[in-house]
This record gives sequence, structure tokens and C-alpha cells, in this order.
Amino acid sequence: MELLNGMLSSVTKIANIETRSISAENFTGEKGKGGMATEGTGTDAARDLGQGWKVSPSVVVKAGETFTLADYRGQGMIKHIWITDSAPRPRTLILRAYWDNSEKPSIEAPLGDFFACADFREYRQLTSLPVCVNPKRAFNCYWEMPFYKNFKFTIENISAEDIVVYYQIDFALMELPENSGYFHAQFRRVNPLPYKDVYTILDNVKGHGQYVGTYLFWGVNNNGWWGEGEIKFYLDGDKEFPTVCGTGTEDYFCGSWNFDIGGKYAEFCTPYAGLAKVGETDGLYKANQRFSMYRWHLPDPVYFKEDIKVTIQALGWRSGKRYLPLQDDISSVAFWYQDTICDSFPQLPDADYLEII
Repeated sequence: MELLNGMLSSVTKIANIETRSISAENFTGEKGKGGMATEGTGTDAARDLGQGWKVSPSVVVKAGETFTLADYRGQGMIKHIWITDSAPRPRTLILRAYWDNSEKPSIEAPLGDFFACADFREYRQLTSLPVCVNPKRAFNCYWEMPFYKNFKFTIENISAEDIVVYYQIDFALMELPENSGYFHAQFRRVNPLPYKDVYTILDNVKGHGQYVGTYLFWGVNNNGWWGEGEIKFYLDGDKEFPTVCGTGTEDYFCGSWNFDIGGKYAEFCTPYAGLAKVGETDGLYKANQRFSMYRWHLPDPVYFKEDIKVTIQALGWRSGKRYLPLQDDISSVAFWYQDTICDSFPQLPDADYLEII
């Protein structure tokens, strides 16, 4: 499957494709049915104008409830998702997506983590090819998500207060390219990581596909440099040792030398990799800092034919120029495509375990 095939090289080609969009102004995505609402969150503001004048721009997701953002039957490809919300703190909304009548979600992650922005309390713009986070808190993604029979998106409010959500899901009705894989995104968190344990980003995935991205949100509990750990990809039956082994955490995220420029961490965003945000940016090698990093394997997917497991070491320095296994707060989202729907997601942690404190 050719990823992100909607680039400039193909927009000149006339194709047998129809555009559809689902939002609070058109919940069903039907042709010619947008902007018809007579009731909604904008009813009062539009009282002098009436139907067609932004009557239903958003939805209210009640505390403790799950709202169905979209449920569409047909074949095609999701091209773009835009979403924002009124949540007062991160990780109070859980995004899920289901393909082709599956009862198991293929996307399950806190909303911000899915868009490579776990903690939105201090804004940084994130600019990359598949994901953008724009002022004030506009989450956008351009991951292509094929569906053969239908797709369903839900959002769960795990907080104790109602949250307003604005969203739009843009998709194309089309014949899918041969061998189009199912898109997956899986969240994990360990806080703290046990001493001498490695952090698992992805495991128990069986099938044929390609790994296309990693988002890491890392909170350090020690002073000193924390990113000596190697990322490892265990492919197609690898046991003790992996086929792909990195050289260090900042190296995997396409940086070098501790992200350190002149005694300060240097944030950066590129099309494929970045250190999008550093908490407490005035300091270097201080405990209790948090780091938000992404790596998109778009030109360099990690291919697997049977199975895949991805881990990363948490490794710093201690006395005597020795490595120190760290006990940090690490969370991640793994992104991949495969030929079947993965049904082995781990149990999502509860609201208290998810909370960023």
C-alpha cells in the first residue's frame, strides 16, 4: 500500500472518487445534507438567522458517556480528521475507531496522545506531514485510513464534567488500492517503569504489515541525561535479539547529542520527526521534565510479514561513567498498518492512571 498517496503528484489525476464529510453539521455524511440542523449548540447564537447559519457546530459529550462521532457504511479512505475540545486537562477524552464491523477498536488512545500532543496545557505548534497541532488546540491528522465495509469513531469522556467537542472527518468513497491495510494506533503507559525493565511500545501483533510511527511522552525522575536507551524492533519470530536496533533515544527521533544546543534542549519539528515540546525549557538534565517526541516512518516503514514487537530502553548515567536504568514515566502511541484487524490491545488504564500530574 502506498501511504499518503494524496500528495501533489496525484492531485492532477481525474479519478472516480466522491468526497464526503462527517461533523456536527452532518452526522451521517450524506450528500447534500450538511448545515440542515434546526437545533444544536449554536441554536441560541443563530436565533436571528435560522437554519443554515451554524446551528450545530459542536457536540456536548456528557461526563462518563461515550459519543459516536461517526458511523458510516461503505468503502473508501479517511483522508483528514480535525478535532478540538473544551477539556480543562489532558487525557479526559478517549478516541476509538472501528473498521468493518469489528467490535474491537483499531485506534484506542487519549485524544491528545493520538495527535502527538499528550499535554496541551502549554502550547507548542507541531508541524509534520501526517499530524499538525495548530493554535489554540486544533488537532489535525492526515493518516490514510482505509475501510472496506464501514467505519465508526467514538469519543469517551472519562472526566466528571461535560466537554464540548468540535470535529470533522473527511473521507473519500472509492475503490481501494490492492492490499490496502487497516490503520492501527495503540496507547500504552508505565509509571514508573520498574528498575531494569524495558518499555514496551508494541507487542502481540500478528499479521503482515508495516510500522509507520511512534509518539513518546517521557517524564524523567532523575537528574542527568535520560536518553541513552536503544529502540528495538523484533520482527517475524525474533526472540532474544531484534533485527533492528537503534543507538539511542534522541537518535531514533532523528536528533543527536542529547538535543542539547548551548546548554538548553532544542525543540524542533520536521515532516518526519521532532522533539515538539519540552516542559521546563529553561533547564537541562533536570528531574521532573517532560518530553514530547514523534517519529513517522513514512519514507522508511518497518515491514513485518508475521509479527512485530517494539521496545525502548530507559537509560541514563550514574557515577563512574556507568549506565543507569531509569524508573521514568513513559507513555506512547504506536502507529501501524496490517492486513487484518488486530484484536490484542492491552487494557486501557483508568482515569487516575492516565492523569498527567
